[in-house]
Amino acid sequence: MTDMTMALYWGSASPFVRKVMASAHELGLADRIEILDSAAHPVERDSRIQAFNPLARVPAARTGDGTLLYDSRVICEYLDAQAGGGLFPAAGPQRWTALRRQALTDGLLEAALLIRYERLARPEALHWPSWLEKQQEKIDDALDAMASDIPATGCHDIGAISYACALGWLAFRFPEMGATTRRPALASWHAAFETRPAMVATRPSA
Repeated sequence: MTDMTMALYWGSASPFVRKVMASAHELGLADRIEILDSAAHPVERDSRIQAFNPLARVPAARTGDGTLLYDSRVICEYLDAQAGGGLFPAAGPQRWTALRRQALTDGLLEAALLIRYERLARPEALHWPSWLEKQQEKIDDALDAMASDIPATGCHDIGAISYACALGWLAFRFPEMGATTRRPALASWHAAFETRPAMVATRPSA
């Protein structure tokens, strides 16, 4: 393990930030990250974040040697490399499965964020019902795919962490959606995974 330090623009509710911080906890690096508060917003961009990421989106990081890192996928892989591995399997079927699971949940979260932004950032008179419906379809299809591809007990790689962060955020921001209500096996897996110390330490808050 290298002598790593990192400054991280952070949001208490962001599922992508949670993925980074859960990974840091799993790898034993959480105490080497300096948390920088921010006010990420899809319209009113935070110029502080923009100093690390021109898109002004969290998570955005700067390493001790000045290297800028974004988004969560890049930062998580950087942390894994600094720790000598553990969350990203070596090349082969397990790696592609983990990366596919991460990609699926990142896409699910992007669709869910579009719904949230449509409701919160756009005037109600400009809401587009068909747009909201189609984003929900993406979320439902992704959840069905997750339910048919549940990580094995004991698996805590980047794919499993991504699953848990996505499900936790849906429960936090969209409890009415009942993301796992019709998917009991996925619900059971998530409930067990959420007891991991890394997940307990990173639960979202308003």
